[in-house]
This record gives sequence, C-alpha cells and structure tokens, in this order.
Amino acid sequence: MLAINMDDVINVLNSCKPYLIALGIALALAIIVTVACMKLKKPVKKLVRKEAWIAFLMAAVVIINLICFIPMSSMISLAMGNGTITEETSNEATALCEDIADEGIVLLKNEDNILPLTNTQNINVFGWASTNPCYGGTGSGALSDAYETTTLLGGLEDAGYKINTELTDFYKAYREDRPEVGMWAQDWTLPEPTADSYSDELINNAKEFSDTAMVVITRVGGEGADLPTDVSKVTYTDNSENYKDFEAGEHYLQLSQTEKDMLDLVCANFDNVVVVYNGANTMELGFLNDYKQIKGAIWCPGTGQSGFESLGAVVAGTVNPSGKTSDTFVYDLTATPTYNNFGNFLYDNMDEFAATSKNFGTGEEEATIPSFVNYVEGIYVGYRFYETAAVEGLIDYDKTVQFPFGYGLSYTDFEQKMGDVTVADGKVSFDVTVTNNGTAAGKDVVEVYYNPPYTNGGIEKASANLIDFAKTDVLQPGESQTINVSFSEEDMASYDTYGNGCYVLEAGDYEISINSDSHNTIASQTVSVADTVVYDENNARSTDDVAATNQFAYAQGDVTYLSRADGFANYAKATAAPSNFTLAEDEKAEFLNNSNYDPNNYNNDSDEMPTTGAKNGMTLADMRGLSYDDEKWDTLLDQLTVSDMDTMIALGGYQTSAAASVGKVMTVDCDGPASINNNFTGTGSIGFPSAVMIANTWNKDLALSFGESIGKMADEMEVSGWYAPAMNTHRNAFAGRNFEYYSEDGVLSGKMAANAVIGAEKYGVYAYIKHFALNDQETNRTGMLCTWSNEQAIREIYLKPFEIAVKEGGAKAVMSSFNYIGTQWAGGTYPLQTTVLRDEWGFRGFVLTDYFGVYGYMDSDMGIRGGTDCMLVAYDTETNHVTDTTSATGVKAMRQASKNIMYTVVNSRAYDPENLKTGLMNWQIIAIVIDIILGVLVIFLEVLTIKKYKKDAAEEPVKTVTETSAE
Repeated sequence: MLAINMDDVINVLNSCKPYLIALGIALALAIIVTVACMKLKKPVKKLVRKEAWIAFLMAAVVIINLICFIPMSSMISLAMGNGTITEETSNEATALCEDIADEGIVLLKNEDNILPLTNTQNINVFGWASTNPCYGGTGSGALSDAYETTTLLGGLEDAGYKINTELTDFYKAYREDRPEVGMWAQDWTLPEPTADSYSDELINNAKEFSDTAMVVITRVGGEGADLPTDVSKVTYTDNSENYKDFEAGEHYLQLSQTEKDMLDLVCANFDNVVVVYNGANTMELGFLNDYKQIKGAIWCPGTGQSGFESLGAVVAGTVNPSGKTSDTFVYDLTATPTYNNFGNFLYDNMDEFAATSKNFGTGEEEATIPSFVNYVEGIYVGYRFYETAAVEGLIDYDKTVQFPFGYGLSYTDFEQKMGDVTVADGKVSFDVTVTNNGTAAGKDVVEVYYNPPYTNGGIEKASANLIDFAKTDVLQPGESQTINVSFSEEDMASYDTYGNGCYVLEAGDYEISINSDSHNTIASQTVSVADTVVYDENNARSTDDVAATNQFAYAQGDVTYLSRADGFANYAKATAAPSNFTLAEDEKAEFLNNSNYDPNNYNNDSDEMPTTGAKNGMTLADMRGLSYDDEKWDTLLDQLTVSDMDTMIALGGYQTSAAASVGKVMTVDCDGPASINNNFTGTGSIGFPSAVMIANTWNKDLALSFGESIGKMADEMEVSGWYAPAMNTHRNAFAGRNFEYYSEDGVLSGKMAANAVIGAEKYGVYAYIKHFALNDQETNRTGMLCTWSNEQAIREIYLKPFEIAVKEGGAKAVMSSFNYIGTQWAGGTYPLQTTVLRDEWGFRGFVLTDYFGVYGYMDSDMGIRGGTDCMLVAYDTETNHVTDTTSATGVKAMRQASKNIMYTVVNSRAYDPENLKTGLMNWQIIAIVIDIILGVLVIFLEVLTIKKYKKDAAEEPVKTVTETSAE
C-alpha cells in the first residue's frame, strides 16, 4: 500500500489556501472590531462584539462549506468509503495466494534428487535474508500491514521442519529490519554477517543439528528506482570494515563479497546444500555451478502474504513444483544487449526545456532536463536474442544462458507427444498428449513456439517465438491429458517497418514446435505458407478494426538497431553505450512540454462547437448496456456542462468524478497490482504473489482466479476500478518494477493479464492495464524520458501484452505512462492512445494518466487531444484542468474524453442496480444537517444577542448634565 506523500498533502493545503486566507481575514476583522469598539457605550460595545463574532461564525461556516464542497470534495468523498472485505472472501484470497505460489515456485536444480527433503526434518537455514525475505515490492505493489504474513521460516516450519533457531537468533541479533528500498528512499545495503563472525560453536552445533543446509539469497526492487548497476554509486553500508561488499563497477544482481564468504563457509561444512533465490529480478546464479555441495536450487519470487507456505510444501514434496521461468537467466548480466542502453542519459542541448518539479520520491524541488533511452536491441529481447544469436553463431549458448525462458524441473517425469498439425480457415491446430511417466503426481506446461522463415537482411525475425501455452491438470502417475492447441496463422506475421509498413506473413516454412523451454525442442512439424500475405489497409488482420500501419516513425530516432543480418554483424556497434547526447535539431523542433505547448496552436477551424448544457431529461444510467456507438450517447452528451466535463477530466485520482448534468455518480478506484488497497480509508486486501510469480505458473486459469478474487474484494470494498494489471516488458534485469510486470515475453504477459482483466470484470470491476507504453525503467521516468525504438519492436514486443489484454481480455481502462515516446509524452501521443489503441485494436473505454505530478510536461489539454481522458490526481494542479474550454476543438476533445470515461463507468459494478447510489453522498447529507444545526444556532445566538442588548440598554442609567453658573 502506498504511503502518504507529503507533497500531496502540501498541494491539497495549497488548493485550500484562498479559503483559509479568507477565513483569516474574517478572524482579523472580528478581532479588529472587538478592539475598535472599546470606547462605545457598554451595551453597544457588547452588541458590536457579539455581532462581530456571530458574523465570524457565519463566515467560518460558509468558508468551511466551500472548502469541503469545492477543493476538498473529492478527497473527503474518497476518505468516507466504508466498504469492507468479508472474512470468507479474505480467506479465499489467502488460499489462492498459496495456489499461485504452489505453481509459481521454480525448481532450477535438483542433483541427486536432493529435493524434496524427505530424509531429514531438521534444516539449517543460512543467510540473513531468511529472517527478512522479499514478499513483493515497494510503491503501488507493496503489501498491506493489516494481514498476517507467513514468513519464510514459518512456511518451512508449517511444512513440518524444525529450524535451527540458534542461526535464526544470530541473524536477528545482527539486524532486525531490512533496509528500506522504497519510493521515497533507497538503502541498497544487503545485511549479512561476515564469515568470521560465525563462531566454531555455532557451526559445530549446526552440523550436529542437521547435515542439510539451505541458503537464502534475496534481492528486493520496487517503484521509483532501478536496481544499481554500480553499487559503489548508491547508498550502501558494507558489512565489514576490512573489505567492500561490491567493488566499483559491480552490480546488485551478483553476490556480495559477504554472501560469497558465507557460501564458502556453508559449503565447506555441509555436503547437502539447497539455495533459495528469493527475488523477482533475474540474478546471476553461476555460483550454483561453482560448488559441488549445492545440489538443489529454487527460484521463489515475492510470495505475497501467505506464499511462503508453498515454499515449505515444495521443499517437503507435498507440492510438486510446476513453475517455469518467465525470464531468461544468464551468467553475465553486463553482457546483455540492453546493458549499455539502460539508465541515466541526459541530453546536452535541451536546457531551454528544463523544468522544476517536485521529485516523485523525495518531494523536493529539483530541476529536470530531458533524458533519453535507446531500445537498440529492437525485437531481440530476452530469449528471442539468445535463441537467435545461438542459431547465428554469435554466442555459445551453454556458456551464456544458465536457465532458458520457460525452464523448470519437476519431481516426476512427463512425456509430451505432438499430434498432426492441420491448417484450416487460417487456423493452425494440433493436439498435445501429456503423460506422467514418473512416480509423483504433478502438472506440466505445454509450450508452443514457432520459427519463421528468415531472409538475410530482410524483416527481422527471431528463431524462437512463444505463440501459445497451456497447463495440464494434476496428473497422477501413468495418467495422460490431451491439450488442444489452436492459433491463427496471422499471429506468426512479422511487422515490416521498412517495406510494406504493416504486418506481413512471408511465404515459406514455419517450424511449429512444442518445447520444454525456449531452447529445447520436444517435437516439431512444419507449416508451409505458399504465398506472402500482406496485412495492409485493404487486408487487415482479423483481429484489427483497421489495419496496423506505420505510426511511430517519429520514435525511431538516430539509433542503430540490432539486426540479425550477417549473423548479427552490427552487434558491437548497435549495443554500444550512447556516444551522442545531442538531440537532432529536427527532432528537437518537435519536442513538447509545458514550456512550449499551446492547445490553440492545434485547433481545427473546421470543428463545430458541440451542444452543452441541454435539458434532454436523460441520465447516464439510461446508457447501461448500450453500444458505444449508440446514437443516444449524443443526446446524453449534449446535456454535459463544460464544468462537469472539466471536473471529470481533471480529477481522476483514485476516482471518477460525479457529473450532475447527466446524473453520473462518483466511483472509487484503488491501487494494485498485487492487491486492492484504498489509500484513503486504509482498507485493503491481502497481498498476492508478485506478477513474476503469477507468470511463472504459466497457468491462465490461476490468472483468471486472481482477477476474480481482486474483483470480488473490490466489489465488497465498493471499489469499481483497479490500477492493474501491470504488463510492461522485462527489457532489462535491473528494472526496479520488474516484480510488478510479468515477463520478458509479450504473449505470456498478455495472456496472463487478459485473464486477470476478465476475472475482475466478472464482478463489474474495470482493470486499468498499465503502463501504456514503453515504461520499462524507473530511472528518469518522470524526467521527460525520450524513449527511442523502431516500429517493429514497439508493436511486436512492447505493445503486444496490451494488445492481447484489449483484444482477448476486453479491457475497458488503460493507464498511460510517464515516459515520452520519441519527443512526445506517451499520454499525449495520438498515434498510441487513439490510432493504435482505439482505431486498430477497437478499445472502448478510457485512458487515465499515471500519477499526475505535472513534472513540467503533463497537461490535460495535450492529454485529451491525444487520447488520454483523465488525470490521476485528486486536487488542483497547474495543468490538470483544461485551459481551452472555448474552442470547438477543445470542447470536442472534452466531450470525447467524458464519453470514454462514462462508457466504462456505466458498464461497471457502480451502475448495477443494487450498487447505484444517486443523490448526495452520506458525508454531504451530514454536512447539510450540521449546517442546519449551525444555522439554527446562529439565529438563536442572534436572538439572544438582541434581547440582551435591549435589556442592557433599558437598564443603562441615564446621565443628566447640570448647568452651573460661575461664581
């Protein structure tokens, strides 16, 4: 759950400042009058003073009402929510959390069948992280403190193991709490006692306790900061004064020196060692091969509130691991294609666009100049690079990749047989029969890949591309299950940026395979495409409303992109660190932020002013269930006032605002992604495992159940919108928010996200798929980060999960991203938010910004004209209100944005008859009652004051003047 941002508090107080000033003036006037009337006659003086304070009381009541009903209205409304999650629903969610972890924990290594640990009930658990593991992430992905959390050691104990408490006490004595890696501050210290601090007695006692050792290594990430690629440049406290944990240039995803020493110590004293890597970011795990004593290894990403129960169950063998890696594990993360082009790169010729804004994390004022990141790898992200590079002879695969994408071991043996492939009506179909030939019950994953025909120097194509997957039921020993696989031929098309400018399915042989992972093929067959199919304006793909054609030429930039041509001949040049930090003049001329954006420059003289404020007698409720294109929408939209439209657009932070002119009620949205949390009321759900853990299950049904659970809890909380699922791409292992995103692969991410969206929708909850798009690093994310990529990569890699979530999941809400695409803020990018999302994919719904902190470039006029409809902020900022409310172009954009918002809302749970609450909110009714009471009190005080004055005036003695004559 997000903590309170003091910057937000200050901004809210600033929005109340004029009213507070007025209250201060009223108080000052009352005091001045009180002092100024001192020389008046006593009855008059009393009267004036009482009237002054009655007047102040009336002014205070009026001003407080104005504050409550204008700047603070939405904040109070959000804070007054009273929905709660039932114990039954919460218990169901907890059980689902464990189901996800059961299938999301990945068995990486199991030599000599060391796992499950059935020969011992005692375990020595080494590593300080065993007492402070990673449960999820930070920022919007953090867990609620309201629920009990199963610890790693607790999960092992619940599985029946006894833990060496002497070791546990030793670690707790070293340090009790984990250093904070959060949105507001990052301390990257990895606490770990030095090897020489383990006494001989401690080690000898451990050896007597058990001959088995488990070592826990943890890495934590979160919103707001990427993991350090050079630990020497961040906040980090070494565990020893005698050496550094990380030398200059060493990164966070390798072992620290203290961790290495601890492993040396453990492996010198124990022959049976199991390593648990607890973290969402892929780590360098080559050390698993450096010690013969390390016979087992488990990948256990953030487990959520109760998922460590599953770790204990997997270790004990009561759960058979069936997880598969959602990312590729490589030996050297500094040798990846993205390593040199990830992080902080500032332009050297953009000072005139510098902006001063509050830092999202620290709340401090800072100057920001535009920055950039080059997606030089093109489509060759993750396994797509490694598999293709191996085919082309660029790399030695076994020396480069430790664990392929889609890899995972089991305690049983499965056999998969591929049936004959058929092609009919554009569909490729076949059956896969999975048989459990082992001795333990378990689940298996069917992974389907295609290898398209590639012409040297032609359209870029990877040699391995996941196209579908399915998970079996639990299969008993000897039991079989047949899985039907079916996908469209057009799904194998490649985007031809520089030729046809659209998707193209080239003629040739397409190898269709079932694999145990991205690298190892179980069986394959060939589908031959006789003639090239071009999906241009005259032949759109079956899933597109209009053909997908070039839209992002402006985002290509002056970048050399990695090409497969001639065996990746340009690899060194393409993947080198940037050497040019100057934005080209023609691109600089297109750069927009709040310093040079004027909506009037983009008005269309041919636009006609829409009708506003009509009295047509309709309410938004009348539109429930009707088509987005129903003509009645125009009748309803004519009723909207400019003020109502502006409020709906400007104030979309954790809500959609009410609109009296059409009877639209306010709705509440809450943050995610691993839970549903109301930051205003404090009500929240249990925390589910990280998105990486969910992706590791490769189980669409579990993703669906996850969405259903979130939807059910949201419904009970009276929440209609969920800020999730997040589905940006694991472009680089060091991205801070990788825990919140599913995978390096768009198909895996998209299928899982689509099912989560469908699940939430069953309860009328609209899920905001986020962050749209290319928001794949935290560094400079609010610093006008110009993201450069070619069109093929944008579409095939970075937009793919969103495309699936819209087309298959039916998403009705989208959250745009902080970054720029090329020189345009993603939230104000018409080609992205309108042409691709709405025109091509057929999205019907609304787009919300990410947190609307302005940052020198976020602007509601730019947003609504580009296709972003609503600003994620609950108070007034300098740019969240529409400034052009008089031109036909501006009002048309406001009208369209309002329609998009209302279409999603009216078809949500908020407008289910049993939920619809029109009229005044409870707090508003209470405020009116209090106003009436105070009004009666004022009248009563006024009557008393007048009566008292009359009485005092009547009792005042009359002074007479006696004339005397001079003597």
